[in-house]
Amino acid sequence: MQIYKQLQPIQTLSFDLDDTLYNNKPVIAAAEHAMLQALGQQLPSKIKTDNAFWLQQRQLLAIANPEIRHDLGRWRLLSLEAGLLRLKFNQTDAKNIADIAYSAFLQQRTNISVDIKIKQLLAELAKYYKLIAITNGNACIDKMDIGHWFEFSLQAGPDGRMKPYSDLFLNAAKQLKLAPAQILHIGDSHRADVIGALNAGCQTAWLDHHNSSISILPHIRLTDVHMLKGLIANN
Repeated sequence: MQIYKQLQPIQTLSFDLDDTLYNNKPVIAAAEHAMLQALGQQLPSKIKTDNAFWLQQRQLLAIANPEIRHDLGRWRLLSLEAGLLRLKFNQTDAKNIADIAYSAFLQQRTNISVDIKIKQLLAELAKYYKLIAITNGNACIDKMDIGHWFEFSLQAGPDGRMKPYSDLFLNAAKQLKLAPAQILHIGDSHRADVIGALNAGCQTAWLDHHNSSISILPHIRLTDVHMLKGLIANN
């Protein structure tokens, strides 16, 4: 653990989820595969689509409606519907097929196994701090069997604009009835997690997976999330 700024008293630890508590890449890959399988079962055999096609639909929708980016789930669902309309399906069929494909995606997207050592870490930290989750994605802490250690989880879209906007951090502070500076946010994204948390007035711990160079420093830098045990030693 590298300390760049003196930590002020901490009441709550706020965790990013994707690529902080687990590797998210295989999760998304499995979810997109499930989505394509569901689409393949619904579309006529002559219609073939792939991830590149659906990514293009998401990009087109974001150009037309930039604010949709703040709700990743709704963005994906509406881009599925928009793509099906471009494939000449009528509105009703496009909506129904999009719902089926997105449900398949979401089922796999929330099928996340958290390593037992991470669960042990959360259980130990929860003895000393309140824990919350703040995520730009749509992973579910209850389905991951870690929700019982958390006060709540906030998601971009339903609970505010995505990080690095301050919405989710300030929402959390309001719910906790704390000053933002009493929250230490832990995450792997320098832009979303470090800059976002600092802009909101929170303290921040950056989980640096790639030994990256940065100009804006977090309060502390971690190369392994288990380094957070050091907070307990100083509690």
